[in-house]
Amino acid sequence: MSGRLQGKVALISGTARGQGAAARERFVAEGATVFGGDLNTSTGEAHLDVTDEASVAAWIQRAIDAHDRIDILYNNAGAVRFAAVDDQSLEDWRFTLAAELDSVFLTCKRAWPHLKASRGVILNVGSTAGLTGSMTNQRAAHSASKGGVIALTRQLAAEGAPHGIRVNSISPGMIATPGARENLLAPHHPMRAIADAIPLGRLGTEQDVTPAAVFLCSDEAAYITGANLVIDGGWSVVLPGAQQMKENE
Repeated sequence: MSGRLQGKVALISGTARGQGAAARERFVAEGATVFGGDLNTSTGEAHLDVTDEASVAAWIQRAIDAHDRIDILYNNAGAVRFAAVDDQSLEDWRFTLAAELDSVFLTCKRAWPHLKASRGVILNVGSTAGLTGSMTNQRAAHSASKGGVIALTRQLAAEGAPHGIRVNSISPGMIATPGARENLLAPHHPMRAIADAIPLGRLGTEQDVTPAAVFLCSDEAAYITGANLVIDGGWSVVLPGAQQMKENE
């Protein structure tokens, strides 16, 4: 590795598995000191409930107590409940928005003073769900929350610029994480054959996401803020619809 994050203190949420675990490993390899957090603490992560402001505040304070600074805030954690709009309960709608959008607001709010001090970087995780609709996945709450993350990223980039804070987002498409394999890629789901509709011909992996995250958090991206980098193998370019998916089954 090139040490592009050498000497940086990076806070990454949702590091117990999937993209968060991969990000932690790659950021450490690039020289960063990583302070992770997750609801699942079985792998040694600090306890973090990104939907609870007290938990977020405590997590950030522990990082400051341990490292005296924050250079990077990587908002990876999230959770979603899928359902058709006429079937989704208000409780599940609010759960998804809290886990995917409120969580980003809370961590940014609490880390903001420390990022001002370090002229730091925020990286949020959006999704192609925040850019397009879908005929193969019923996801109104997920689309609303991830669209909100992308919009919030742009606003925070504007507010952060006078303080030297850069704020960007990445929007992965279908990444074959453990969570995706349990849900969207499960044998019964209409999206199980989605790889056939992706121009590059395969599902993404965590390792397809982490290099982009490293770049946007590094000094190489010093003139990039308010950007949303799509990482989806070209999926959102062609916008495959339900009929194409049926023909590929």
